[in-house]
Amino acid sequence: MSLTKSKMVSEIGRRTRLRNHDVQRVLEALIDVWSDELASGGRIELENFLVLEVQRIDRGERRGMLSTGEPRRVIHRLVVRPSKSLKARINSRYFCANRKPTP
Repeated sequence: MSLTKSKMVSEIGRRTRLRNHDVQRVLEALIDVWSDELASGGRIELENFLVLEVQRIDRGERRGMLSTGEPRRVIHRLVVRPSKSLKARINSRYFCANRKPTP
């Protein structure tokens, strides 16, 4: 199952009894705030859930390209790290469900 934006809006609206229009506005504002923070090199930490941050990788210095005159390449990569509690929840769901019962 994929959780799309429209499914999130309707599920949050159902759980909170807020109008879907209001939920959608809040969700879009949240996405804008997070996008701005990550674009400026910031970090987003949601306790007991996950951490989002942008990792800067300088390819020029690592491979000695600066001495050869080649242009420096800087790559930015989004890093998503789940919390310990989220890892445990995912692992218990998938590993316990696939485990065969012992006689």
